Amino acid sequence: MYMPSHFAEERIEVLHTLIQAHPLAALVSLQDGELEANHIPFIISPPTADAPYGVLRGHVARNNLAWQSAGKGQDALLIFQGPQAYISPRWYEEKKRSGEVVPTYNYAVVHAHGPMRVVDDRQEFLQLLSDLSDNFEHRFDSPWKVGDAPAEFIDRIMDLIVGIEIPIRRISGKWKTSQNKSTQDRVNMVDGLREKNDSSSQALANLMEQQLFETDKENK
Repeated sequence: MYMPSHFAEERIEVLHTLIQAHPLAALVSLQDGELEANHIPFIISPPTADAPYGVLRGHVARNNLAWQSAGKGQDALLIFQGPQAYISPRWYEEKKRSGEVVPTYNYAVVHAHGPMRVVDDRQEFLQLLSDLSDNFEHRFDSPWKVGDAPAEFIDRIMDLIVGIEIPIRRISGKWKTSQNKSTQDRVNMVDGLREKNDSSSQALANLMEQQLFETDKENK
């Protein structure tokens, strides 16, 4: 990934937070010499000795070729897309002076690399499914649990899917949020994004506003 230094985000807790907020990954793996992309939700576990950047866990359909690269020693790439939005040249101060401005697109994204392994143990796999559902259900007043379904039904479902784990060996974050622009330009961008009604623009405005706050705090 092209990475100018001013766009690089290296704090593990920040990268994990984006993954937790945007868990649907583009899982890219190599299958018979061809790149295969699938879109799979993942949860992330804390760092371990074997995975200093954490472990990603999820499942795929047994008929999905993605899991068949497990155990081959090659890394998969997982792309987690965070807030993103178009940035209008109308928001640059330079537009008033010379008009020498062009549009851009801002975003935050995390790339994680690691080898895939299949979760073979039945109890470990069941725990993985429980962890996945608990992670997404906890926001509801009456969260659904794997144990709410008949045991024989869950057993049949488990035969149709494959649990996977990816210990992260390499991770990078790119926060392209106009850090190379003036503070006033960035304030203008936040204000402009706030005027838009879509949730992605609002999320990017929140992110940029937080970065402005952190920059202001560092300068004091």
